[in-house]
Amino acid sequence: MRKRRRIMDAVAELSAEQGYEATKIGDIVRRAGVARKTLYDNFEGKEEVFLAAIDSALQEALGRVEEGCAAAGDEWGQRLEAGLAALLDYLAENPSEARMCMIDALSATPASGARYDDALHRFVELMRRSAPQDTGLPETIEDTLAGGIAWILSQRIRRGEAEQAPELLPELLEFAISPYRGVEKSVK
Repeated sequence: MRKRRRIMDAVAELSAEQGYEATKIGDIVRRAGVARKTLYDNFEGKEEVFLAAIDSALQEALGRVEEGCAAAGDEWGQRLEAGLAALLDYLAENPSEARMCMIDALSATPASGARYDDALHRFVELMRRSAPQDTGLPETIEDTLAGGIAWILSQRIRRGEAEQAPELLPELLEFAISPYRGVEKSVK
């Protein structure tokens, strides 16, 4: 399992440095410090390594967000803040994985693009479950908010600023909460 993890870490680092297309199997095995046979014993090829690395990173990020939300209690604003803080902390701690999942995955392969879409949808659903209900806001408000947050984060990641992601918490929280102000009496 450690070798498999090293291979996935290597593809994340290399795709962050030079892009998915430019990353070759030889680059991955050199970076991971494994034999080519070891890579092929664990994965069918570069795309499978890339997809496994994306799956692992997204599972970790989503898990942290869900844990943060659950630990925050019942008030939706607190859950939103805790979940958003957990996501920003994950991005800051894992800049290669952040770039791989939020930038490279969009265009590397059709399967990686689908994983990005699925992950964004999971964030939207988590936001939708936590948000005030019966507000009269458009049904797509959570899609819009999650998409806006993802866009802001992807811009920061493109500029190599993933490590500063936690600094965005007040601004992103204000962005996410502001549409609900005044439309639901229990919104705080």
